[in-house]
Amino acid sequence: MKNKWKIGFLLLVGINLLFAIVVVTLLMSPSEGMNSSNLKGPMGEYVTFHVKSNKNDLNKLINHYIKEEAADSPIAYRVILGQEVELYGTLPFFSEELNLKLTFEPKAQKNGDLVLKQKSMSIGSLDIPISTVLKFISDNYKIPKGVDIRPNDKLIYVNMQQLKLKSDIRIKANKFDLKNDDIVFSILVPVK
Repeated sequence: MKNKWKIGFLLLVGINLLFAIVVVTLLMSPSEGMNSSNLKGPMGEYVTFHVKSNKNDLNKLINHYIKEEAADSPIAYRVILGQEVELYGTLPFFSEELNLKLTFEPKAQKNGDLVLKQKSMSIGSLDIPISTVLKFISDNYKIPKGVDIRPNDKLIYVNMQQLKLKSDIRIKANKFDLKNDDIVFSILVPVK
């Protein structure tokens, strides 16, 4: 009779062990439709988000960015988006400072960069060539990385992907229509 109890006990332990192995195997195997190769596949370098903005919000953002990047610049300037892009600053002239206003017509490029074509300029009542003023700005104002002032072409080229943003985020300008307040950007967030 001792053998029957011993065999019954070992059979019960074996059934419990087999049940435990089946449960652990089912828990460890992937569920249907979920393949480990799907999880480990290449995800690309960036995820793109499209953002529609307006002039007011963009004014705040641009001037905050200028304040951060040009904090140690000897000359203060600001940008205002109205019917066109307006740059306000001062020019030292002997012991005085002259008010400067430049207006630009913006155009988004196919590669996501932004071109600001010089439209008008006023420096008090002085008549100074536009290329001279742009050269002066380029030489004396602290311009953020990615902003290229081209005095001979009378334009400012903004390489949007070189603008220094936190977490290596990149920006592309898709549409920059100030007259209709239609401004669209693509924000590229790194996923690597």
